[in-house]
Amino acid sequence: MTRKSALITTILLIIGIVVLVNILASRFFVRVDLTEDNRYTLSEATENIMGNLDQPVTITAYLSDEMPPRIAKTKQNFTDLLIEYGQRSGGMVNYEVVNPSEDQQTERKIVRRHGIRPAMVNVRKQDQMKQQKVYMGAVIRKGSQKETIPFVQPGSSIEYNISSRIKKLAATSKPFVGVMQGHGEPSLRKLREAKKSLNVLYKLEQVNLSDTANVLQKYRTVAIIAPKDSFPQSHLRQLDRYLAQGGKLLVAFNRVKGNFRRARGSVQKTGLASWIRDKGIEVKKNFVIDANCQRVSVRQPNNPFRVSVNFPYLPIISNFPKHPITKGLEAVSMRFASTLDFVGDTTLEYTPIARSSKKSATQKAPLRFDVRKEWRESDFPKSKLPVAATLEGPITKGQESAMVVIADGDFPLTRRNRQSQRDNVSLLVNSIDWLSDETGLMTLRTKGISSRPLEQIKDSKKTFLKYFNFLLPMVLMILYGIFRFQQKRITRIKRMEADYVQ
Repeated sequence: MTRKSALITTILLIIGIVVLVNILASRFFVRVDLTEDNRYTLSEATENIMGNLDQPVTITAYLSDEMPPRIAKTKQNFTDLLIEYGQRSGGMVNYEVVNPSEDQQTERKIVRRHGIRPAMVNVRKQDQMKQQKVYMGAVIRKGSQKETIPFVQPGSSIEYNISSRIKKLAATSKPFVGVMQGHGEPSLRKLREAKKSLNVLYKLEQVNLSDTANVLQKYRTVAIIAPKDSFPQSHLRQLDRYLAQGGKLLVAFNRVKGNFRRARGSVQKTGLASWIRDKGIEVKKNFVIDANCQRVSVRQPNNPFRVSVNFPYLPIISNFPKHPITKGLEAVSMRFASTLDFVGDTTLEYTPIARSSKKSATQKAPLRFDVRKEWRESDFPKSKLPVAATLEGPITKGQESAMVVIADGDFPLTRRNRQSQRDNVSLLVNSIDWLSDETGLMTLRTKGISSRPLEQIKDSKKTFLKYFNFLLPMVLMILYGIFRFQQKRITRIKRMEADYVQ
């Protein structure tokens, strides 16, 4: 075979392989997921939900064609997941993708009938900034029932958005979750973001122990969040009976409180601390201070302007031991948290689920805050102090039960019409999910990276990564050049030999 015919054969073979690969790719959807949390692979919880469907589900995704790059990636992930749903459901989940901007009739229909509304995003076209309508929602139908995803926010868990609504359509009834009232607790309006997530799988109700006896028995889980007033003994006895009968309890309360105006910190008395101690967890009368903290704005002496300073009494919790509740969490901002100690017996299983950083400490209440203090590393001699934990077992010497105790009641609350931090809401919702739900959907809510703050990386590591990324390509090119040079040198030497035959 001549060199020319061999070249033609090789080219034809390559073209044939490319055509074959494209034909196979059009018939079969294959993708390798190398992400840390397998965010592009359907979870076992989703497959279980699809396996329990008694009739097919149809997903109609309304996606605009032209999108800015940062949103186009979310659209691609959305469509890829729809293909996964279709292939892994055994025909029980069907999907279609519609561009609502193609005609005005379709656009009016989805806005009026389904509540899918566009987001206005800024795009740059021909060196001008313009606003563009972007649709990225879906309608999920099962028989005559339907659920709507108005808009998929970039960075949110698309799988959770879809699977939780399929679960809602498939469920014949939803369990009740009670949110305690009557002791100065905030209303559900202060928990609107958590309420929105929880309403997908549960019926959320406010419950007052003064209304009637045995009112708690209808609830799968009861949440006590940020009470300010004391609990009467009769109410504590009702909680005891509830736990003895296998009820589940979330308690997020303030053992201490801070007053910014008076710059003072004090103990808050609700009666819950001694009641919880009898169950096996002691919430200390102290303030956790942490070098990894939030910043506050203060006015310096003889200076009309305000400056932002670290305030260690507002810790940012980013140390989460491995647990279903905290899977995917990265940073929870707390306000005046306290530490926990286990004081129960061997019949109970105590598991810390959130700890302070490696540079932290405690200060006993009451105390005065010094917002202008310049904090040093020596002020934080302790590390990994527990601020949240679970307790499982016969907590009140009755049936097996479970509790989640969080030594800060304010972390999930909405403040001044601002959205709560995503992980703050997820910690609350995941805790209720862990207590109430056995489907595993809770692990999907935080699927995907929410933050990777550079401030948490040491300066030495930042420098190493910077120079590593800068120098590695050059080193590889130099090594490749040396390799090619040696190869050519060896070839020249061979050609100079007397017995060389080409």
